[in-house]
Amino acid sequence: MTPEIRAARRRWSLLKTIELSISVILIILLAALLLKSSRVSETGAGAPLTVALTDITLAEVAVGPFHEFLPVEATIQPQATVYLDAAEGGRVEKTFVEIGSVVKDGQPLLLLSNPSLLMDIMWRESELFQQSNNLRNTRLSMEQFQLQLNQQLSELENQIQTQKKLFDRYKELDKDSLISKQDFESVRDQYNYLLKRKDLLTQSQKSELNIRKAQLEALEESLTRMQGNLDVVKQRQENLTVKAPMDGQITSFLAEVGQSKSPGQRLGQIDVLNGFKASAFVGEDYLGRLEVGQPGEFSLDGRTFKLIVKKLYPEVKDGKFQIELEFRGERPKSIKRGQTLHARLGLGETGRALTIPEGDYPKTAGGAWVYRADLDKKEALKVRVTLGRQEAEAIEVVKGLAAGERIIVPPYDAFGGRDKLLLKDK
Repeated sequence: MTPEIRAARRRWSLLKTIELSISVILIILLAALLLKSSRVSETGAGAPLTVALTDITLAEVAVGPFHEFLPVEATIQPQATVYLDAAEGGRVEKTFVEIGSVVKDGQPLLLLSNPSLLMDIMWRESELFQQSNNLRNTRLSMEQFQLQLNQQLSELENQIQTQKKLFDRYKELDKDSLISKQDFESVRDQYNYLLKRKDLLTQSQKSELNIRKAQLEALEESLTRMQGNLDVVKQRQENLTVKAPMDGQITSFLAEVGQSKSPGQRLGQIDVLNGFKASAFVGEDYLGRLEVGQPGEFSLDGRTFKLIVKKLYPEVKDGKFQIELEFRGERPKSIKRGQTLHARLGLGETGRALTIPEGDYPKTAGGAWVYRADLDKKEALKVRVTLGRQEAEAIEVVKGLAAGERIIVPPYDAFGGRDKLLLKDK
C-alpha cells in the first residue's frame, strides 16, 4: 500500500470519528432538552406567569382561635321506615295504591289469591262440622243413657220401698212367731238383694257416666282445637289482603297484577311522615373521635340549623362507618327524602392554631402547596405546606408557612402550576 493511500484512509477514519462524536453529542443534548421539558410539564415549573394584583386575593397567615370540625355529606331519610313483606304467598289479583300514595293505618294496599289456601279452609270447615255433629250426637247419647239409668234406679227404688215394707211386717210377725222362718228369711234376703243391686247399679251408672263424660270432654277439646286451627287458617286468608301497618307514604311498591309472591317476600316500604333524620358515612380515622350526642350544624336556605349524632354504627366497611344525625331545635321545612346536606360536626374544644382561610385553593394542589406572595419583590412563589385540621372558616397550617405571611387564596387552576408568579399593579 502506497503512502498516499494510507494517508487517505487515516483522513477518512478521522472524519468518521468526528462525525460520530458530533452525532452522539447532538443526541445527548436533544435527550437532555426533552427530559427538561418533561420535568417542566410534570412539575408545573416553567417561565414565570405575570398576574395582576387586581385579579387575585391575598390572605394573611395568622394565629387565632381554632375549633376543629368534621365536614360530612348527610342524606335525608325518614324518621322511621316500615317494610312490607308478604305474610302469605299468592298471586297478585289487585293493587289499590301506587308509589307516592299517602296511606292510613289499616288501609288495603293489595289483594293476593291462593286457591290451595281456600281449599284448606273448606276442608277444615267440613271436618269441623263433622266433629261438631259427633259432639252433638255424643252429648245426646249421654243424656239418653243418663235418663235410662235414672229410670232403672227409680224402678229399683220403688221395689226396695215395697220390699222394705214387707220386710218390716214380716219382722214384727217373726218376733211373735206368727210366720215361718223360711218365709221371713226369704223376704229378708230379697230386700238385701235389692239393696245390693241398688249399690251396684249406682256404681255402674257412675262409672259409665265418667267414661262418657271423658269422651265428651275429649270431643270438646278436639273441636276447640279444630276451631282454633280454622281461625288460624282464616287469619292467613285475611293476610291475603295486605294492609298498611301505620300512617305514612308509600316509597317503594314491588307488586304488579299477575305476579306470584312467596311468603316473606318484600312488597315495598312505608315512610313515616312525622319527621326526618340524616345518615352519613365517615372515614374510619374518626371512629374514636365521634360519639353519640356530639353536636353539629348545617346551612340551608341562608339559615343555620343544629343537629346531633343520634346513633353510631362501629362496623367499618370500605374504610368508612355509618352515623345517624337527628335535628335539634327548629327544623328546616324544605328538606325532602334523599336530599344531601353538607353538615359540620364539632370535634373538640376551641384552641389556638396557625391558620389560613378555608377555600378551594388547596384542593387544586391536593393540599400540598400554596402560593406565598412577597409584595416587596412583586412575586409569589410556590411553597410546600402541610395542612392539618379544618374548621368552618379556616385550615390549620402544620408546616411551611409563618404567621404574617401572605398567600394567594383564589383557585389556582388559571396559574398552570407555575413555580413563580410575577405580580403587577395593573
